[in-house]
Amino acid sequence: MLSSSQWRRTAEAICIPIGALIFSLILFGLFCAAAGANPFAVYAAIHKAAFGSWSAFQDTLIRAAPLMLTSLCTALPAQLGLVIIGNEGALVIGGVAAIAAGLAVAGSAPTMVVQSVMAIAGLVAGGVWIGTVGALRHYRAVNETISSLLMNYIAIALLNHLVGGPMRDPSSLNKPSSYPIPEIDKLGMLPFTRVHYGLLYGIIACVIAYFLIQRTTFGFAARTAGGNVKAARIAGLPVGKLTIAICFLAGSCAGLAGMVEVAAVHGRANESLNANYGYAGILVAFIARYNPIAASIVAVLLGGILASGGILQRRLGLPDATVYVFQGLVFLVVLYSESLYGRFAVFKERDSAPMASSAIVE
Repeated sequence: MLSSSQWRRTAEAICIPIGALIFSLILFGLFCAAAGANPFAVYAAIHKAAFGSWSAFQDTLIRAAPLMLTSLCTALPAQLGLVIIGNEGALVIGGVAAIAAGLAVAGSAPTMVVQSVMAIAGLVAGGVWIGTVGALRHYRAVNETISSLLMNYIAIALLNHLVGGPMRDPSSLNKPSSYPIPEIDKLGMLPFTRVHYGLLYGIIACVIAYFLIQRTTFGFAARTAGGNVKAARIAGLPVGKLTIAICFLAGSCAGLAGMVEVAAVHGRANESLNANYGYAGILVAFIARYNPIAASIVAVLLGGILASGGILQRRLGLPDATVYVFQGLVFLVVLYSESLYGRFAVFKERDSAPMASSAIVE
């Protein structure tokens, strides 16, 4: 049973993000009205494109899969008090490593082996990428937010170099791309759907991350170090190892998202890997308050918003990038809402000490 204070904290953690989303919707409606569109028609179109039918919901789930994985790239290091925003770079590097490893074994190994090799390559590449950020933070005191942001640009530049040079398929005329993996080695679909198994990977990763942080000594040590690094060091906790391990796990999740995009969606590596799923994953983690289970739910909501860009353009004449305006508004409002925690009396524990004192006097 949760105590009264725990219920109040839980209610606060739910109500404030929901309030932030509602306020973001109001601001987005005003933006759409200024652009000449009926806000209520926009809301209806977003709902229809995201959840209005089984086909639309499948599109939402396809976009939610990488968001679940990339959100963990921010949510896990946050347990240590680190603000990592290198999700996009880890996804891109994971995708590049996955396609390189897959092409190396494709044709000479069973499908299951090819997919496993691609997954391992994506996990390791993404883990090393963000693990490097953790190492720089611990051993050289380099700000992890800035270094992870800059590594996004390095990863994208490396992708463009490889698919335009050493890994380029000469038959890719529209845009530089790597050689494709064989159709038989692509990630399959969940039964009776057109949603790939990446969604299952994302759900499993979120569940494992939750139990790792909340139900293991490793997670307890990470949360302790995040609460007070000096106290953790005095207690003998290996803060350096914890930092690198958490960052490696975080990057691995984003790297797996890159593998999923390559093996299930694109079939090859090209500039489409840089689809902003990493940046959107940061927003998912913030809204979910770094809770992996909540992140899986928020990822579906944001995936639905991203899936609605096309219908806003076709039916209401708004630019396809309008959904990114909404995403930006949500990001800003959620950041501001962080300052509201602990300010509302309804969520505060009532002080019963004076009442108890007066009862004793009587």
